[in-house]
Amino acid sequence: MNRNFLALILTVIFLNGCVAVHSTEQAKDGNPAGVCPYKAAAKQKPVLRHVVLVKFKNDTTAEQIRQIENTFIAMPSKIDVIDDYEWGTDVSVENLQQGFTHCFILTFQSEEARDEYLPHPVHKELGTLITPYLDKILVVDYWTKR
Repeated sequence: MNRNFLALILTVIFLNGCVAVHSTEQAKDGNPAGVCPYKAAAKQKPVLRHVVLVKFKNDTTAEQIRQIENTFIAMPSKIDVIDDYEWGTDVSVENLQQGFTHCFILTFQSEEARDEYLPHPVHKELGTLITPYLDKILVVDYWTKR
């Protein structure tokens, strides 16, 4: 057998073994590499999600909306009880959003943390800022179930 061909075969076998070993290592978050994050998250304790859906008035400018977004974005750095935060704008193709364009999701470890957030001056400031531009707002709190 040709030595180059044999070297190629041995290299492929070696690299395949490295890939197999790598796939069993732990990821940085402690989950085994290649394991679905939803399955790994099932072992985590439930958290309280605070979901805010916003429909702005038609005459609200992009600049006004950006100011509101920036105020929302700054809240976690100003309110310690917010455990996590994410937001986005609607990209659904189903046409069921009923004019709601923005979704903000805050995560809390407890109802007490959420209850501390609600009257917080920074949250109240956001309410004062956003109210003149609101057509509708929908807020839902739920405990995660995995």
